[in-house]
Order: sequence, then structure tokens, then C-alpha cells
Amino acid sequence: MNFINNKIKVYAVAILGSGMFLACAQTKSVASKPSTENSKSGKVVPTNLKWSERMMLSEMQRFPEAWMLDFSKSPKWTYPSAIVLDGAEKIYEKTGKKEYYNYISDFGKTMIKEDGTILTYDLDKYNIDMLNSGNVLLYLYEKEKKDKYLKALQTLRLQIDGQPRTNEGSFWHKKIYPNQVWLDGLYMGMPFYTHYTKDFTKGADATKAYDDIVMQFDSVQKNLLDKKTGLLYHAWDESKKEAWANKETGLSPNFWGRAMGWYGMAMVDVLDYLPENHPGRARIISYIKSYSDAVIKYQDKKSGLWYQVLDKPLANGNYEEATASAMFVYTMIKSVNKGYLPKSYKTAAKKGYDGIIKNLITVDENGVVNLNKCCAVAGLGGKPYRDGSYEYYVNEEIRSNDGKGTGPFILASLEFEK
Repeated sequence: MNFINNKIKVYAVAILGSGMFLACAQTKSVASKPSTENSKSGKVVPTNLKWSERMMLSEMQRFPEAWMLDFSKSPKWTYPSAIVLDGAEKIYEKTGKKEYYNYISDFGKTMIKEDGTILTYDLDKYNIDMLNSGNVLLYLYEKEKKDKYLKALQTLRLQIDGQPRTNEGSFWHKKIYPNQVWLDGLYMGMPFYTHYTKDFTKGADATKAYDDIVMQFDSVQKNLLDKKTGLLYHAWDESKKEAWANKETGLSPNFWGRAMGWYGMAMVDVLDYLPENHPGRARIISYIKSYSDAVIKYQDKKSGLWYQVLDKPLANGNYEEATASAMFVYTMIKSVNKGYLPKSYKTAAKKGYDGIIKNLITVDENGVVNLNKCCAVAGLGGKPYRDGSYEYYVNEEIRSNDGKGTGPFILASLEFEK
């Protein structure tokens, strides 16, 4: 009983530290069974495990339920949980430890009602961010074959059919952001769209879907790429009417690190499901190569990390940012492991990974691992208005243990551990 009481205290402290409400401390933990190592060493997270597992266990300590991973105070359908749970799936496949599977499964149990309704999700908003957690449901349906997951997946797939598009066919980021294509949206929507197509769509419909997916990347390369630097702008407004948009090009003013990070992960994850014989594969692989070349050019020579605004490392207020750094490392090391990039690119990926561990990771006395200097959120437009200026990006909130950084760090760690 003593141990259980101590456990609850640890959760309560962790949750209060995240600015979350105390009631969460009473939520059942899926990681409640201690390993013998834990008991012997007095560590909540054993230090003799690989970084992937250490970070995953740390996330489960901080956020006993996976819906909390976005610092949510109540269950909410959002995207960061899915990135961390992608890591949990892979760690479960690697270790067979049931606590990881339970963590994923409990997310599905909580977020999807028996009739297939998705908690807090509103299809009519046509927000592409909302497709990302569909990846968790694809995994759970494959494992558990529950009808409610299939119904929820079909609802998300309906969103793709109705998602507003530019004249060329690129998805708008959200219905409330007309004519706007954001780099973020490629990661939020395309891996889900491709995986769903692979699992459920056949014949001519599948071919049409795969062509549509590849076109999204072709369109971004055409409209958001800066030929001088090789970097891609955060967003593009086809109408050129938005206050943040350049009146001639429609482009947003800056190269935001995480936007580029999302785009890299989108490309490398889509290739997991795009058929080997699809003519678009070679193009996406060529985009990964030019993307990685550009990213390496802006890697800090000393630390191996990347800045919040990529091309202005010396500007006042800029900082080495954790989420983008983890995403770039993941994109490159996975691309090397898959054969999309030559082995020589592993050097830059490893330098970035070592830089994260040396400069951005701290470990508490109880073994819990933290990832620091994560940009909490950044976007464009909305209220209050986000103008995409340099000052805007460097003044957004910075926090530790954001799923948009811990998730890619887990995934990158797994690639290095292969």
C-alpha cells in the first residue's frame, strides 16, 4: 500500500507541475505495475533502459492517461497524443511489454464512444489537425477489430472527401483559414490518408487516392519552397489576401523550424504506406534529399541543433528549439535506415541527436526524463492575430515535455537503436 500511495503522490506532483488540475492525480495509471528494477533502484524510470523507453515511461508518469499528453485538462480529440502513441506502438512491438499497449488501448476506450462517435471532434470544422489521431485508431482497429474504431475511422475519412481545397487541389488547413496551405497540414493529414487507403481502399479508388496524396507534396514543393535557401515557408495563401501573406507570392514571412519538421516527418511516414511501384515515390524521395540538404545547412555547427526561426540563428531572442530538432533528426535517420538517403546523412542526424541529449534533456533524481525548450504552439492568423513575424515566433510560449517534441524524440531514438 505504501508503494501505491507514493505512486499517487508522484503523479500528483507531476501533474501539478504541468499546470494540470489535481483531479487527474486520481486517474488510474496504466503504468502502475513497477518493474523489479524500479523497486531495487528507487527510480520511477530505470536509467539502464534505452532512451526511447526512458522517455516513453517518463511521459506515462507525467500523463497517466494518453489524452493528457497535450496538457489537456479533460479528454479532447487533438493531435500531439498520436505522435507519442506512435512511439508507444513501436516500443510495444519491440519489447512486448503490455503497459505500453494498455496506454494506447485506454486512449481508444476513452476517446471513442461505443457508437463510433469521437469525443469533442467536429467534422464540420474541416480542421486537418484532427486527422492525425486517426493513426492511433488504425492501429487499434488492426489489433482489436472493434466496430466503434471502424466507424470513427470512416468519419475521419469523410472529412478528407469534404476538406476544402485550393484551385490546384491542395487541402486548406482549416475551414476558418480559407485558401491557406500550411506545412503542418501535410503531417496532420497525409500519413493517415495513405495508411487508411492502404488498409481499406482498393482498385481505381486507391490509385486515385495515392495520386491525390502525392499531388499534395508536389503542390507544396511548387508553392512553398524558397529556391535560394532550399527551405519551405510556414504557409501560403492562394488568395494573397491574408495580412501575413506576401502580396506578390502569398507566402508567410518566415521559416519556422517546426513547420519544416512536420513536413519532413510527413514525407518519411507517408512512404511507409505508399505502394513501392507508385511513380510518386521517387519524387517524394527526391524531396527528402533536397529538404535534408537545406536542413543540414542551417544546423548549428557547435551544438548540432536547429533554431526556432531557422535562417536567423544570431537574431535577438532566437533559440535552439527542441521539437524541430527532434523532427529533423527523426526524418533523416529514418530516411537513412530506409535507404531514402545515403548513409553519409547519418552524421548530421547523429550530431543533432547527441545535441538534443547533451543540451535539451535533463533527468530528475527519480529517473524521469525531460525534454526542454519546446515551442508550445505557433500558427498564423486567428484571434489574437498571429502575423508570422520573426518577433511573433520567438515570443511564443516555451515549455518542457511537449508531445510535439517528446514523440519525435522517441521515434528518432528507436531509429538509432535499430
